[in-house]
This record gives sequence, structure tokens and C-alpha cells, in this order.
Amino acid sequence: MPGEIRVGIGGWTFEPWRDNFYPAGWPKARELEYASTHVTGIEINGTFYSTQKPATWADWAKRTPDNFVFAVKASRFCVNRRKLCEGAESIDKFVNQGISELGPKLGPILWQLAGTKQFDPDDISDFLDMLPREVAGVPLRHAIEPRHESFRDKALVEMARKANVAIVFADADKYPQFADLTADFTYARLQNAREEEPTGYSPAALDAWARTAKAWAGGEAPEGYAYVDGLEASRGRARDAFVFMINGAKVRAPAAAMALIERL
Repeated sequence: MPGEIRVGIGGWTFEPWRDNFYPAGWPKARELEYASTHVTGIEINGTFYSTQKPATWADWAKRTPDNFVFAVKASRFCVNRRKLCEGAESIDKFVNQGISELGPKLGPILWQLAGTKQFDPDDISDFLDMLPREVAGVPLRHAIEPRHESFRDKALVEMARKANVAIVFADADKYPQFADLTADFTYARLQNAREEEPTGYSPAALDAWARTAKAWAGGEAPEGYAYVDGLEASRGRARDAFVFMINGAKVRAPAAAMALIERL
């Protein structure tokens, strides 16, 4: 059986979306309710900057449909440090802030590294070993986003596979692309949308992303992307796929996500 494909956006509060995504006059307090009925996942970016109360997490879960999923960006205090393996206290604080209140709506945690962070095999190995597998009985899945070329090393791929941690696939001009599939899910952040395109990406590009997402879900490793350990090593395992329209022309992110969902 193929995995499940979820397509979404980063956050749900963005002023320009009130002109082209949310209906005129839609209450700000109900933007999450609207967004979560038009996309199938949301990456919460605000958690990178601050913690939330358990009641807030519970409210987000309550106001979204069944089968909806949140991805959660880990705190900057966990990832913006010289040695990631020294962040155990910050990791513990982050995962125990109340994210378990999302229950089955808790998707992957995104550990986004600084663009200046270079690959230190021992540090990354220890960091991946530190990531908890559950909190308050809720299973946790993890995705690491390296943004420095030094991470293009087979050792990273081997570590991630051993830990069942996904390496984020980035469609971005600024950051390296890692197409290797290393976990029971894949996590893609598409960042090259164009504002002059009503759906962010052209129809042909969206068709191609739909094929890619289906390939990931079906256990295939799509051709044409940048693999560190070769394409064959990523084949043969069905996976859930998370695809988020992030940055680029952010004003087009909801339209891009909805257009991709239509194709799927």
C-alpha cells in the first residue's frame, strides 16, 4: 500500500493571504479553521521562536478536521548552537511543552539547521541519537534540514537511515538538495514559487511535483534529483509524503498547495 500524501503551507497567519486566500471579512481568529479545510497539513513555524502552552496545542487540534496534520519546527535553542549534541535540555523542553496535545494530528518535527552549520559526523550522530521517539505516549517522527554543502556525505545518509530520520528535500536556489530517502516518510519544502504565476508553480511543474509525491508514497525514488548515496538505495519502501509550499512567493503558497492537492 502506498503511503499517505499531505500537502500544505507554512503557518496560517500572513497578511497578504487576506486578499487572495481567506474570504473577505473572514475573522482572523478563525483563519486556522479555514486553512485546515483547504490544505491537508500545516508546518508551524512560530515554534522556532517561542514555546506554546498545552492549552494552545489542544485548541489547534480541536479546531482542525480529523485526519489533518501539523508539522512542527523545532526551537532555535535546539538547533542554533555550535554543538547540537549539547542541546539535550532544550530538546527536552521543546518536546514537553505540550505538543502531545495534538495527538494523532502531530506530524513530523522539523529540525532546521543554520546555513552556516557544517557537517560534523560525531556531533550529528549524537544529535540524532538524542531525538526522542515519543512524548506522553504520542509517537514522534523527525526530519533534519541541513543547509550547508558539507552535509553532502554518505555518512549523513547512513546515520539518518539508522535513526529513521528524514533528510528534508529542498526545492530551493539557496540551499543544497538531498533527495535520499532515509525514513518511513519524506519531507519536502518547495521554495521556488513565483508571484507572477497564479498557482506559484506552472501547471507543468505542479504535474511533475504530483508525480514525484506519488513516487515517494509508492516506494519509488524519482529520477532527476540530487542524491548523495545514489537513486537505487532509496527505492523499495512505501512512505508517507509531506509536501509544504514554503517561502518563495509566499503569497502564492495556498494556491500552489491547493493546485497540487487537486492533482493528487
